[in-house]
Formats: sequence, C-alpha cells, structure tokens
Amino acid sequence: MKTNKFDCVEMKHVGAEKIQEQIAKMTREQEIMFWKERSQLLKEHQKIIQKQHNKLAA
Repeated sequence: MKTNKFDCVEMKHVGAEKIQEQIAKMTREQEIMFWKERSQLLKEHQKIIQKQHNKLAA
C-alpha cells in the first residue's frame, strides 16, 4: 500500500512564505504591479489549459 506524504496546508504555507519574501521590500505601487502581472499570467495559463481541455474533449 502506498502512503501519500503530501500536505496541502504545508504547501500553502511554503508558497505564502515565498511570496512574502518577494514582496517584502516592495513599495505599495510595486506590489500592486506584481499582483497585476501575476494575475495576467494566471489568466493566460488558464486559457491555455482550457484550450487543451477542449481539444481532449472533442
């Protein structure tokens, strides 16, 4: 029997710490730009995933 040692809460905390390190020394304006850019990248990634999903479903 295979046991999974994956802890999603730990993964979330590690991710939050990495982002905090990235934005810690940013000004408010820089942080706003950071989140705008990251949001745009996420939207583009979601479009790619949706296109792939649609191709597989067809």
